[in-house]
Amino acid sequence: MRNKPVSRPKTNTTKTASENHFSKSRVVLFNKPFNVLTQFTDQAGRQTLKDFVPIPEVYAAGRLDKDSEGLLILTNDGKLQNKLASPKFKTPKTYWVQVEGIPHQENLEKLRKGVMLKDGMTLPAEIKLMDEPEIWDRIPPVRFRQNKPTSWLAITIYEGRNRQVRRMTAHIGFPTLRLIRYRIGNWTIDGIENGKYSEV
Repeated sequence: MRNKPVSRPKTNTTKTASENHFSKSRVVLFNKPFNVLTQFTDQAGRQTLKDFVPIPEVYAAGRLDKDSEGLLILTNDGKLQNKLASPKFKTPKTYWVQVEGIPHQENLEKLRKGVMLKDGMTLPAEIKLMDEPEIWDRIPPVRFRQNKPTSWLAITIYEGRNRQVRRMTAHIGFPTLRLIRYRIGNWTIDGIENGKYSEV
C-alpha cells in the first residue's frame, strides 16, 4: 500500500494592518520648543514630546536639552537611532548659537582646533560668525545684560557630549544665551515651525 502524501498546513504570510503599521520605518523631524523635555512622560507634569508628537512607537534619536530648541529626530528604527546618537559614527550636528559678546577669530580658532573640557578634548569643530537668523520668538524671551552686545555663531560638531556646545563657548569666554539645533546629518528644521513636526 502506498503511503498517502502528507498534507502540510498552509502558512499565512500576510501581515496584518497593525503589523505593517509598526514594521514600517518612520522618521519624524520635530522642531522642539524651549522648556520641552525630550521624553514622552514626566511625573512632574512638565511639557514633553507627547504634547506635540501624537505618533506611537517613535523615540528620540539622541537628546536635546530642555533649555535648547530646534531639530530633534524621532524614529522607530533602532539602527538609525543608534547611528544618530552614537558618537562613533560622528554624525555632524549644526547649531545656531547666540552668545554674549562678539568673539574674535582667534577665539573661534580655539574651538576649530579643539579645547580641553572636564571630560576631555573636543574634536575639531566648524565654527563661523553668522547674521541673526530669521526665527521664532522664544518663550520666555532671552535675558540680556544691558550694554552687552550679542552675536550668533554657526557651530558644527561631530560628537554629542552633555551640554557640549554651551561648555565650549563658555570655555572661550562667551556664554551661550540661546541654542538652536539647525541640522543633523542631512536633515534640517527648514520649513518646520517651532512646536511642529514633519514625517519624512
